[in-house]
Amino acid sequence: MDTIFALASAVGRSGVSVIRVSGPDVGEVCGLVLRGSRPEPRLASVRQVLDTDGGILDEALVLRFEAPHSFTGEHVLELHVHGSVAIVNAVLRRLGEVPNCRLAEPGEFTRRALVNGKMDLTQVEGLSDLIEAQTEAQRKLAQQIASGGLSTVIDGLRTDLIHAAALLEASIDFADEDVPEDVTPEVSRLLSASLERMEKLVSGQKYAERVREGFEVAIVGLPNVGKSSLLNAFAGREAAITSNFAGTTRDIIEVQMDVDGIPVTFLDTAGLRDASDPVEQIGVLRGKTRAEDADLRLFLLEADESLPIEKRDEDIVIRSKSDLRPDEAGGVSSVTGAGVTELLDRIGAILGERVAKSGLASRDRHTAALNSASVNVEEAIRLAGLGQDHYDISAEEIRSALRLLDEVVGRVDVENVLDVIFASFCLGK
Repeated sequence: MDTIFALASAVGRSGVSVIRVSGPDVGEVCGLVLRGSRPEPRLASVRQVLDTDGGILDEALVLRFEAPHSFTGEHVLELHVHGSVAIVNAVLRRLGEVPNCRLAEPGEFTRRALVNGKMDLTQVEGLSDLIEAQTEAQRKLAQQIASGGLSTVIDGLRTDLIHAAALLEASIDFADEDVPEDVTPEVSRLLSASLERMEKLVSGQKYAERVREGFEVAIVGLPNVGKSSLLNAFAGREAAITSNFAGTTRDIIEVQMDVDGIPVTFLDTAGLRDASDPVEQIGVLRGKTRAEDADLRLFLLEADESLPIEKRDEDIVIRSKSDLRPDEAGGVSSVTGAGVTELLDRIGAILGERVAKSGLASRDRHTAALNSASVNVEEAIRLAGLGQDHYDISAEEIRSALRLLDEVVGRVDVENVLDVIFASFCLGK
């Protein structure tokens, strides 16, 4: 296997840049690129980084890890160099001149960690989400998955399913002997408990996915009711054009925000009315479609007009332009700011309850495998209940469920999934 290298920190000028090297030839890299004896494993030292003529490229903090005690499970060298673009490029060029060394592909360090058993597939996905996390809710969920939270749940499911299959197969093996105990009740208990846990994982996936990708909150109302002004008040900047003319907003304007640690995209939609302008008609149609698909709708009303879209249970209905009606409580004003903070708090509380329901299964492939495994387990329960003559088929259903769980953590061949996952990683990861 080649020895690979890449910049592991952000591209561009910085105080310090980290260059990572991983592979069997790390010892040779140390001998050719660093002045002095080979660095001791896991002990930081300061060394001069040399070019091919022995000239000094930089003075770096050096860390060396011996396999398997490293991120990738291979020999690893880290060079913490000064963050000049020129220095980083010079060191990368020098590493590229070392025999059997090449620039890493996107995600290749993490892929080697997976191959070498340092991580499983769910932890790889969690690490990817952790790198991309922008809010506290995203960080918490990603950290749980990256540290093996979902893997632990899957391992527990596998343990119970394997136990159930072993009981069935033991009864099959000793069918001609006097077996004193009927295993069906114990098998049914194990399988029913596993099925309940899988269904719980699946039910929390839609909320976990929204944490990863962000919730959408659509601001809906008639023209000139103050939707764009409210969006600007939320954002604290002029994100949308406002005017006294109806139909100013023709397309959907999106503003991403952190609301109480939750990622939220607010959507300013076109005013809902029967427009004569063809362009405005398109905007109204798009607004209705996005509002229907949004996680939460904020209906902004100026008077007692009817709602333009059917309200769902947790949708918020609030009066706008409360500065024009000082005697009326509970409204919101984009001009004075009255009620804006309280409205954001209310939105955060509603979405916070959904975040609390999120599970560790956060991707469609997780739920697809878990749903299929649930079908196998349900069938295994039914067959086991029919008696010993059906134990062999029941055990095969359990084995099918186990294979699906193994797909979730990457214990079986999932090359098509791996290519998609690692393509999203940066070069140094």
